[in-house]
Amino acid sequence: MKTLQVDVVSAEKEVFSGKAQFVALPGEQGELGILPGHTPLITRIRPGTVRIKMEDGDEELLFVAGGILEVQPGGVSVLADTAIRGKDLDEAKVNEAKRLAEQALESKSSDMNYASAQAELAISFAQLSAIRRLKGKTRA
Repeated sequence: MKTLQVDVVSAEKEVFSGKAQFVALPGEQGELGILPGHTPLITRIRPGTVRIKMEDGDEELLFVAGGILEVQPGGVSVLADTAIRGKDLDEAKVNEAKRLAEQALESKSSDMNYASAQAELAISFAQLSAIRRLKGKTRA
């Protein structure tokens, strides 16, 4: 079985490194699926879930808050603004961030500017989606 090396790093640390059969992630123009032997590619990625099908068939879910994807013949590198393992996402914290961003968008006198509030809201929605995917996976 062919595999590819997958490395996911954020500004703070390496979040994942290992061999995988397949990687799916939110590209700038839509969902991308990367298999071994994929054509080299560099593109921006949107906030969302990175799904890695491991060499042994298990699946790893990560949340990324945007960044850059680089695909080379033998591997995939995700250079994320923020990257968090799905199991480490805190639903209560994400819901609070979402609430604050929605409140900032509604309030004209908010300290947070409109663009920042929109970005925070998009990230919160993407994190909640990752949490739902992870919960769905653990129920199966």
